[in-house]
Formats: sequence, structure tokens, C-alpha cells
Amino acid sequence: MTGATPALSVAGLGLRIGGVSIVEDVSIDVPPGEFLVIIGPNGAGKTTLFNLLSGVARPTAGSIALGGRDITHAAPYVRARLGLGRTFQTSTIFAGLSTLENVRLAASAALGTSARAWHLADHEAAPLARARRALADVGLGGRENIHAALLSHGEKRKLDLAILLCTEPDVVLLDEPTAGMAVEDVPEMVRLIASIHRDQAKTVLMVEHRMDLVLSLADRMAVMHHGALLAIDTPDRIVANETVQTAYLGDPL
Repeated sequence: MTGATPALSVAGLGLRIGGVSIVEDVSIDVPPGEFLVIIGPNGAGKTTLFNLLSGVARPTAGSIALGGRDITHAAPYVRARLGLGRTFQTSTIFAGLSTLENVRLAASAALGTSARAWHLADHEAAPLARARRALADVGLGGRENIHAALLSHGEKRKLDLAILLCTEPDVVLLDEPTAGMAVEDVPEMVRLIASIHRDQAKTVLMVEHRMDLVLSLADRMAVMHHGALLAIDTPDRIVANETVQTAYLGDPL
């Protein structure tokens, strides 16, 4: 919608460590409901950008706004409460707990109820219902009582998404959600991510290396190179961009 407040707005964002620029002068406005894919070679600053957006790292320049609210210096848990959710390249689950307990803890924290792992789930009807709904949404509805350590890698990635969905974020940051997955599991994960974006009306930013996975998902693509934003445009224009081809994609596609 023209004139709508961006779901996420980044202005002049930068991070310098020991005089070295890791992220430099990145500015992006992401409108509500957009699917933005961030690509770039290893070391381009993609994950560092996500660390800045989620509060894991603090910028040395620039600002971040979520739904028009400045969160530049907000703690990660504050950003989460304001509607920013994130997954990481590696799973962050509690391996010793069941699938349901992992998600129920996230739901309890989001709802402000007890987050104790030993608290009887039956005494927390709302978190339990939210947890079961999230597991069903990612295709783990029949795996509630399985210890997380026994899940396949692909199932653990789905569990990451279920935990994220329990916080009911408006803006979702997905950092290489298919990393390490078996080839046969990737199409289902892509369909799941597309469904989260489409059916749950989430604003999605996703870091991904594989161009073949993201072309059908992205409304726009942002290309990072040496910590800077090289280009941002529609997928077709990014693929045809000679500067992008030279810096990242290699031979013309």
C-alpha cells in the first residue's frame, strides 16, 4: 500500500569492528507483507545484518525501525515482543525436551505465562493450544512427544519454525532455513515458508545462497557484497543485472 509505514526500515546501518567495516551504510525499507530475499557470497555480511536487525549485535552507525518504532538499541527480547522473530543457521532447540515442550516454552514466554520446562502443560491451556497449532502448521503434529534430539535434521528445522511461529511475529527473519537439509526435504521446506508468508501474512526476510530456491518466493531481492548493499530489485532484474552477475552470480543466467 502506497504510503504505508514500512514493516521494517533500515537507514544507514553500519558495523565497524577494530576499524574494519563489516556492514556499511545499508538502507532498506520493507513494506508490510513483502518477501525480501537477501543473497550474496560468503562473507558478504548477510548474517551480520540479521544479527543487527535482531539485536544480537549492536550497530555503530544508522538506525532500525520496526513498524515505525525505533528499535536500534532495543534488546533482542524487546524486539521479539514488538513482533520481530528470527531463526538461525543452526537449530537452537532444547534437545533434551520433547517437540511439544520446546514449542510450549516459546508459547508460554510469548504469552507471559510460566516458561518452566517442568510446569505441567495441561495447566497452561493457551500456550499448549498455540504450541500444538504451530506444530500442525509445520507438519509436526504427529511428532509432539518425540524428544527433539531424535528428530531428523529437516524436522529440527521445522521445529525452529514452529518455535518462531509461537511468538506470533509480524516480521520474520529466516537465516538459511534449508542449510544442511537433505535434498529431498528442501521442496517441502520451501512450500512451508511460502505458506507462512502467504497464509499467515508475514513480512519475510530470508538469507539464502541457492538462487533456484528463492526466485519463486521473492517479491524483491537484495544483493550484499563486502558488507554493502549492491542492488535491490525484482528477481528478474537482479538476475539480469550485469553488476550483480560480475560480483556474485558469475556467468550470465
